[in-house]
Amino acid sequence: MVQVAGVDIYVNHPVLHLGATDWVPLSLALEAAPAASCETHVAVRVRAQRGLIKVRLFTQPQAQETEAPDPAFTTVFDGSLLLPDGRVAVGDVEQLTRFVHRVGDRGEFNVRVAVDSPGANASAVDITITRRSA
Repeated sequence: MVQVAGVDIYVNHPVLHLGATDWVPLSLALEAAPAASCETHVAVRVRAQRGLIKVRLFTQPQAQETEAPDPAFTTVFDGSLLLPDGRVAVGDVEQLTRFVHRVGDRGEFNVRVAVDSPGANASAVDITITRRSA
């Protein structure tokens, strides 16, 4: 895996959204879990208002440099997401801060989300995205 992007995000609410670039469905409720998902998005519980949330994005290697996701992190989501335009968006629930990165053509992708501390103390999130095989 290769790190293709990284961003620091400040959040007012303890939830970070990632997934398709369209609106997050209102039906996506985090409840008490460290993460929740729907067909197009994942909501991740993070530490709010106490500093920046470090987000790193990894994809299949296309260059020599390889930086792997942190193995000490805990996986809170491992499944597939539909990305209708081939781009993944990461941002706060108020949509004040938003980062968008193209990961391929439109379609379904395998996505793994891992955090440094599952729950309300998460301050770092690693997202690994690979194209789903047909």
